[in-house]
Amino acid sequence: MVCGVMTITSPLWKLPFSVKLIAEDRDRKNERIAMLPDAKARMSFTIRLAANDDIPAIRAVLVSVRSEYGVLGEIGADDDDDLADLEFNYFRRGGCFEVVEDATNRIVGCAGLYPLNPCRAELCKMYIEQSARGRGLGKRLLEDLLEAARASGFREVWLETNSVLTKAITLYMKYGFQPVDADHHLQRCDVAYLLRLG
Repeated sequence: MVCGVMTITSPLWKLPFSVKLIAEDRDRKNERIAMLPDAKARMSFTIRLAANDDIPAIRAVLVSVRSEYGVLGEIGADDDDDLADLEFNYFRRGGCFEVVEDATNRIVGCAGLYPLNPCRAELCKMYIEQSARGRGLGKRLLEDLLEAARASGFREVWLETNSVLTKAITLYMKYGFQPVDADHHLQRCDVAYLLRLG
């Protein structure tokens, strides 16, 4: 195992945080763990690659946030078929899925990069529970997944979301996502965005 630590300064906290990179010789991508101290609550969060054992906790995050914004739907998160097997649906196809854990190891956020075709991946399931918001975690997840998209050779990143998620949309547009028309939207979504990677 090869380990290295680098310090990055977050403009949100004006405090340094460490990103610990851990590379392992495994079937899937190298695992990266980021420890992010939260100045507000003296709590740290860990961002790591998801595993199939995390699926129930990921579904709980989806239900929690979708309920909060009124976009849950009748069957909750049970219609997210891609979550049946993260290894197969994401990692083995060149995608990525990360989770955010709080200091008690409870999953409080997630985001995925789902391959649609050899040129395009979809940014999906990017949710942070209310208790963990305002700490730059969504930004870190987005940056990680855009880096993964480039490393996997995708030329475009597509996303669909709901217009009630205004803070998320502002973040996406800050990173260069542009609104696009879609023939149809996924359930719960009413807007689409595209980022062309350079």
